[in-house]
Amino acid sequence: MKNINIKIADITQEDVCAVVNAANRSLLGGGGVDGAIHRAGGEKILSECKKLRTSTYPDGLPTGDATVTTAGNLKAKYVIHTVGPIYTSCKNRCEELLSNCYINSLKIAKDLKCHSISFPAISTGIYGYPKDDAAKVAYKSVKSFLDTDDTMEVNFVFSSQSSCDIFVEAIKGI
Repeated sequence: MKNINIKIADITQEDVCAVVNAANRSLLGGGGVDGAIHRAGGEKILSECKKLRTSTYPDGLPTGDATVTTAGNLKAKYVIHTVGPIYTSCKNRCEELLSNCYINSLKIAKDLKCHSISFPAISTGIYGYPKDDAAKVAYKSVKSFLDTDDTMEVNFVFSSQSSCDIFVEAIKGI
């Protein structure tokens, strides 16, 4: 699809309007992509996340939802935080919850008038979502959104060739 790019890169170095953070419920940083974004973006992101926790999300950001903060020291203008499902705990709602991560992030980006956004592979790290299944959900969700709004450029950003290859292979024929 013309508005979708698949690449190997460091998501913290993406020069886009918004990068998506595969956050945990606490919004206070963690490992993987979440930790990398918080470290690279600096204290400003954490400070805004703490404010969100004391106001809008006192119990944490629900799975599938998304919220936005500044991007701090990143090249991007915004960080859109979304909480993916833990694969062993989401029962028969895994696909729906993962799809919501992508759709809700794209809705926020659209509201912010972003024309470019970069996604990591949400839930495929410690949350254990099988990479090939997650790829199909991610691609279908983004493609569906872009069918109604083709003004945005969407990047799927992978940190390794093997993860990128799994994604490309999984979406063939979709």
